[in-house]
Amino acid sequence: MLEITSSSNPMIKMIKGLYRRKERRTRKLFLIEGIKMIGECLDNDYPMESIIYCDGLLDMRGGEELFERIRDDRRLFKVSNRIYEEISDMETPQGILGIARFESNSTTDIEIGDNPFILLLDRVQDPGNMGAIIRTSDAFGIDGIIVTNGCVDTYNPKVVRATMGSIFRVPIYGVQNEIELINMFKDEGMALYVTALEGSMDIREVNFIRSCMLVIGNESSGVSRGIMELADNRVKIPMSGGAESLNVAVASSIIMYEGMRQRVQ
Repeated sequence: MLEITSSSNPMIKMIKGLYRRKERRTRKLFLIEGIKMIGECLDNDYPMESIIYCDGLLDMRGGEELFERIRDDRRLFKVSNRIYEEISDMETPQGILGIARFESNSTTDIEIGDNPFILLLDRVQDPGNMGAIIRTSDAFGIDGIIVTNGCVDTYNPKVVRATMGSIFRVPIYGVQNEIELINMFKDEGMALYVTALEGSMDIREVNFIRSCMLVIGNESSGVSRGIMELADNRVKIPMSGGAESLNVAVASSIIMYEGMRQRVQ
């Protein structure tokens, strides 16, 4: 274990930089923070470069147990409580933070013949929504998530925290040209379903058993026109109350549940 005693240390400066999207993309690194998140990262053998902790960790519930797991880890660095507070993004810091490396996932790895159920997120911009969707995808067995350029950064610390560890289990793919990708998948037999309020099928009538991609649109403007025009079906959630629409994370959860229900019958 090495000890870092100065805020001017290059690692401390790097950590502060990783709160910026550009820096994360340049270094292909992102931050994970908190006892649960570090534990999930370790449990899933996710590539982690360094672990930084302070004595405050030992005062937290579960902190001593986690420290016993990592105390001999060569990636471990100790800092003072003061320095840790400088690099923490949590309202109540838990005294432990990790630097993890992006996993390199390619959409060419998606096997259409295996009847995957894929999500495509079209300009989803709220970190809480993005994190909740990733977490729900993990719960309902989604095979992968494709994110367009207009989405919030998947590795934004608020997104990562909201996934509650699911980011370490669900394959996430970035895409530069979603129209080209969709056309390629459709040519291979994948159905494209998009969420829409008008001219849509009840999700209970949609075939989620086949190979399919579900598109979840932007919080305010929905699915972009270019993607909408390629849809095999527009889908909606039947509602009997007065609300016209649902939060994007809630809506996607309901549709994913219906897809899982059909697939496990």
